Amino acid sequence: MKALYVLSDVLYVLMYKLARYRRRVVWRNLKNSFPEKTEKELLAIERKFYHYICDYMLESLKMLKMPVDELHQRMKFHNTEQYLEMIDKYGGIVVMMPHYANFEWTIGMGMYMNPEDIPMQVYKTLRNPYVDKLFQNIRSRFGGYNVPKHDTAREVIRARHAGKKLALGLVADQSPNLQSLHFWTTFLNQETSFMDGGERIARMMNYPVFYCELQKEKRGYCEATFVLMTEHPKQTAEGEITEMFVRHVEQTILREPAYWFWSHKRWKHKQPLK
Repeated sequence: MKALYVLSDVLYVLMYKLARYRRRVVWRNLKNSFPEKTEKELLAIERKFYHYICDYMLESLKMLKMPVDELHQRMKFHNTEQYLEMIDKYGGIVVMMPHYANFEWTIGMGMYMNPEDIPMQVYKTLRNPYVDKLFQNIRSRFGGYNVPKHDTAREVIRARHAGKKLALGLVADQSPNLQSLHFWTTFLNQETSFMDGGERIARMMNYPVFYCELQKEKRGYCEATFVLMTEHPKQTAEGEITEMFVRHVEQTILREPAYWFWSHKRWKHKQPLK
């Protein structure tokens, strides 16, 4: 890991100062999200973000060979008892999380689940086939089952018919496509659309919904706490679960802004005029 972080520091110079990777996107996102912050404060967040994103890329590659005992040391999970209890009680749960901190390392939760249960991950195919294959290998190391997002409902129903219990993980804070602009809310001072697929699956299957609260402790160490948002999704109003998720993500970002994916073109869509 020490060697990787030396490489990450070099990569930071190349990405941030020389290639200037998505600097305009990052700066616009930060400035619009934190209008109360000074330029000096925003620059500090920006630089810390680029250090983080370089670490993230190399830490993700490390997952290809990271020993199980090392992952246990570097990624701590909290409230796993309730997580496992709800899987056993309802046959499945939905876990929603943001692109934050070491979110790729949450695949290690599969090591704590019953061997016959399925840690299922909704997966968006990447444009580069080699990178796509690489991340599929990383995300399946500890028994993870990658499901293309358009096949999610079919795979969940198939698992239930086969008598399988599962935890369905979704990284659910990215911008939806034009056909999925169903849910709008205010997020980081901006009108923002969120995908509501996690909520729809939870309501359809009556699966309890957890938020995965991620906190980066220091370089190479992260903690994940599973926060139960609702045990009875069918008793919630339409959009209520997605709104709860949005508020959790916002609080996570406000606690330490640098560790979110600011390089995403998160606000590329505008809400249609009513």
